[in-house]
Amino acid sequence: ATPPGTGGIGIVRVSGDKTEAIARKLLGSLPEPRTATYRNFRNAAGERVDAGLTLYFPAPASFTGESVLELHGHGGPVVTAMLVDAVVELGARLAEPGEFSKRAFLNDKLDLVQAEAIADLIGSGTAQAARAALRSLSGEFSRAVDALAEQLVRLRMHVESAIDFPEEEIDFLSDDALLQRLRECADAFTALQDSAKQGRVLRDGFQVVIVGKPNAGKSSLL
Repeated sequence: ATPPGTGGIGIVRVSGDKTEAIARKLLGSLPEPRTATYRNFRNAAGERVDAGLTLYFPAPASFTGESVLELHGHGGPVVTAMLVDAVVELGARLAEPGEFSKRAFLNDKLDLVQAEAIADLIGSGTAQAARAALRSLSGEFSRAVDALAEQLVRLRMHVESAIDFPEEEIDFLSDDALLQRLRECADAFTALQDSAKQGRVLRDGFQVVIVGKPNAGKSSLL
C-alpha cells in the first residue's frame, strides 16, 4: 500500500478468503476487528521479521468487500520486502496493479466512476484536481448520472404511454409539462458534460501555444 523506498512506515495489505488463516499464522491469533493492535510479524518458519500495528476488517465491511488485513511495519525496503515474502509464504500472492480497487468494484463497494476516481486522486497534480477526484470518489458524479437516468426513464414512460393509448382524447405528447421535463433533461445533460470537461482539464491540464513575432516578449510572458 506504500511505494518502494525508505520511510517511517511501510504498509502491507492482504485481501481475500485466506486472510484469517494468514493472520493467525503471521500474528499468532486473529486481531480484534477494526482495532489497532501491536503485534510481532512472523514468517512460516516462526521467525520474527518485524513488529508494528495491525488492523483487521472482516468481510463484507472492508474496502474490497473481502476480509482485509493491514500490517503497518517499518518503512525500509528490506524489512518491507521481508514482510511481503512472509505473507506470500503463508499463502498469499502479489496483487496486480489496481487489483484492490478492481475487487471493490466487483463486490459492489465502488462503481466504475469511483474506481477511476481513486487513480485520479492519487495522480492529481493540483489541489483543485484532488478535490474534484474526491467528489467523484464520494459518489457525487455517480449520483448525478443516476438522477439523470431516472429522469429519462420517467420521460420514456410518459412517451410510451401516449403511444400505447392513442385513442385517448388527450394528446399527452403536446403537454407543456412534458416539454418542461425535456428541457430539464437537456439542462442536466449540459451540466454533466460541463462538469466532465472541467474534470478532464483539472486532471490533464491545458495545452497552450504562445505565438508571436520575434522579440515580441513570448519568453517573458512564459
